[in-house]
Amino acid sequence: MPLHVSAALPILEVSAPDVTSWLAERRTELREAVREHGALLIRGLGLDSADAVAAAFRVLVDELMPHYEAFATRSTYEDGVYSSSKWPADQPMCMHHELSYALRVPTLLLFACLTAPRSGGVTGLADARAVAAALPAELVERFEREGWLLTRSYNGEIGVSWTEAFGTSDRAEVERYCRANDIESEWLPDGTLRTRQRRRALIPHPASGERCWFNQVAFLNEWTMAPEIREYLVEVYGREALPFNTAYGSGDPIGEDVIQLLNDVYEAHTVREPWLRGDLMIVDNVRTAHSREAYEGTREVLVAMGDPMPMVDVAR
Repeated sequence: MPLHVSAALPILEVSAPDVTSWLAERRTELREAVREHGALLIRGLGLDSADAVAAAFRVLVDELMPHYEAFATRSTYEDGVYSSSKWPADQPMCMHHELSYALRVPTLLLFACLTAPRSGGVTGLADARAVAAALPAELVERFEREGWLLTRSYNGEIGVSWTEAFGTSDRAEVERYCRANDIESEWLPDGTLRTRQRRRALIPHPASGERCWFNQVAFLNEWTMAPEIREYLVEVYGREALPFNTAYGSGDPIGEDVIQLLNDVYEAHTVREPWLRGDLMIVDNVRTAHSREAYEGTREVLVAMGDPMPMVDVAR
């Protein structure tokens, strides 16, 4: 299957009157291309509705995953097919691997563009193997030894509520979920839920065994926030009660210099291709981190998470 490998990422330009049939006939080849390159952009399918996107998504993966432990709200088009996270358009979403803090993670991500923004809004991609290799050895060794810690405070004012994140208003059900997923939980007198979960920061790729930098250490850290937002949240809630934050697995805070280094390394390995209406992109969620850049205008990109794998021995 001939690919045009641009300066950004592998692009397959096609013409397919019957999109689902075309994808079904080439499903194996497409998935092999994603395994080889880490991601694939298919251009020319002419996807123009949520129904068409959902049908394409269902062809490409064996299982679509539900959205859980969310940080931002999404609209649901149908089971397993969602809008992009409703994150402010003028604030970028930094590099991360979807659900890298969970015990069941998607191996494939699917994106489809119904409306391209006037400017910006690129879904950047970065090779997690290259990121791991480019980081200082002593930093990688520490994260390998300790893992990383994610803390969350569901205060009902900033970010999603705990009922949205866990899909239930039953506290006992939330507690059961947390116990089953190695998450420490605590209810405060004012009704705030606080959680802590320790996870591995690097994992082997399930197919190749290559070491991948697989986490959301930088994206969910206080130092990645816009300075004025961080200052406001710290002033109102205090560092210990930020809506979300990350630390070394030991609980030690991660310095601003380390977060800047992580984001600089991601940037050095980021590839970009502007969205066009009808584009479909398949991403290997373990090998490839993704971001969403700030944008102007209307941006409608549908998302699905597929083919989950259990994280064995991920808690540290």
